[in-house]
Amino acid sequence: MLNPCDTHFVERLTDVLPEGTIREAGPAYLEEPRGIWRGHAGAVALPATVGEVSVIVGLAAQARVGIVPWSGGTGLVGGQIMTGGPAPLVLSLERMRRVRAVHPDENLMVCEAGVTLAEAQEAAEAAGRLYPLSLASEGSCRVGGNLSTNAGGVQMLRYGNARELCLGLEAVMPDGTIWHGLKRLRKDNTGYDLRNLLIGAEGTLGIITAAVLRLSPRMVRNGTALLVVPDPAAALRLLSLAREIIGESVSAFELISGVGLGFISETLPDLRQPWPEAPDWAVLIEVGTESDRDPQALIEALFMAGNEAGMVLDGMIAGSQAQSQAFWALRESMSEANRRIGAILSNDISLPLGRIAGFIDEARTAIAALGPLRINCFGHLGDGNLHFNIFPEPGGTRAAWADRRETLMRLVNDLVAAHEGSFSAEHGVGRAKVGELERYGDPAKLAAMRAIKAALDPLGIMNPGAVLRA
Repeated sequence: MLNPCDTHFVERLTDVLPEGTIREAGPAYLEEPRGIWRGHAGAVALPATVGEVSVIVGLAAQARVGIVPWSGGTGLVGGQIMTGGPAPLVLSLERMRRVRAVHPDENLMVCEAGVTLAEAQEAAEAAGRLYPLSLASEGSCRVGGNLSTNAGGVQMLRYGNARELCLGLEAVMPDGTIWHGLKRLRKDNTGYDLRNLLIGAEGTLGIITAAVLRLSPRMVRNGTALLVVPDPAAALRLLSLAREIIGESVSAFELISGVGLGFISETLPDLRQPWPEAPDWAVLIEVGTESDRDPQALIEALFMAGNEAGMVLDGMIAGSQAQSQAFWALRESMSEANRRIGAILSNDISLPLGRIAGFIDEARTAIAALGPLRINCFGHLGDGNLHFNIFPEPGGTRAAWADRRETLMRLVNDLVAAHEGSFSAEHGVGRAKVGELERYGDPAKLAAMRAIKAALDPLGIMNPGAVLRA
């Protein structure tokens, strides 16, 4: 049984930590971007060093007070807020934002967990390198949160997700001990892989305080194109063709729907679109080369071959950096347009590439049978990750569909499971999807997860109720 972060516990923390470390938990720490949940907390701790994190966690363990890690607050599944139970202590690493070291010859850098993704990208660029993780929230999301949720992003197709971009970690374990795992080794075969256990654990097994991040050579040349395709099946065939013609230089391959483009026209009219009338389906492709290979020529070859094969109906190749940014602005504004329209249900799913087209057709048919709903299906087609979001009919409200939200969620997730996919591709489980994990998770995996949680966090103080039911 957990105890609340009460006045007595706050006084204990204040007595041993530097002035200003413990503060009142303001609204920023108790809300999430979609406004669906509001949390509660007794206080927020803002440590500046790993030693201070160790003291905080150690005292919380002694007092059996729950800790909710906070890392930018951009998560979409409620992992950063706690809505019930004894008031926890929110622990934010936003003051731990040093880039401790950059090793360009090793293609590595060491960042503290509070460094924003944009700051990590800038530090890599200053050293002539690329940190390729790329998310729409990069100005506010932080390295620790990226790793704790195993973030994916638009360049996962080429570079992998956050897990694949990390070599070592420094972390504070649930009893307050510090794991000094900031090794710059690509091979370290010395027992259980604690790094990969903490990555993606959403703060339920420990607090990541710093990381060794993989860097890549900067692209010498980049090319971007928007290509109109007949349907998602054609887009997938085009992806296969792109790999044949362009190879590993394909950095991103994003599916865009006409419904989503219509939402942008409706809610963000100042954002210029390249078509007088939005197509039903398009793909945004990014090509980056590390040599003198011309990315535009590669895209042109893909366009010609795709057009001849009936996979590409039309398209535009960016002729400048400004035009490339304009193309990406459409993709990156999709989430904001969705928010303004108001989704009944937002799904972050992944599927085997060969199952995507069939899933989309089946899901659209099943949802249409329930009413005149709109579906904005878009996302990282190259790695099988779709954002399959359902909206009310024009003029309707999501409130009118509130009593059928559970039906819609079950319909979508049952279909995802039938197609051997995952109900959570990159957002994690948080608190919002604990029930879904229990419903669709493999029993052996769930048993192992519970055993790991009990072994590392026997008191249950680390992000209580996230991922696994408290």
